Amino acid sequence: MVAKGIYKDRGSKFYAFAEPVASEEEAKARIAWYKKKYHDARHVCYAYRLGADIWRTKDDGEPHGTAGAPILRSIDARGLDNILVVVVRYFGGTLLGTGGLMVAYREAAKDALDKMITE
Repeated sequence: MVAKGIYKDRGSKFYAFAEPVASEEEAKARIAWYKKKYHDARHVCYAYRLGADIWRTKDDGEPHGTAGAPILRSIDARGLDNILVVVVRYFGGTLLGTGGLMVAYREAAKDALDKMITE
């Protein structure tokens, strides 16, 4: 099951997808699938957590720490494990700044994760 979330700010759209994964190989395969499906997006950022010691984040061209880390914090704030969250950004023409990006990626991830938990 894939839960979907969205966040919009100044023309940019952030589409979030949260889904369970059982291994790093599965997470990497799903990330590759999202990159192919959303090849026209400006950025495809993600974070996943597999147990206490395995986690990865990717900012995919956004300023360092503004995308993957906020997504991972959203996962960790809910105490989730074996989860992947991918956030796809379509740029709206206005720069959001580092603070705006961190809010956008966090809120998009939060929306998808909240829907995953409640469904």
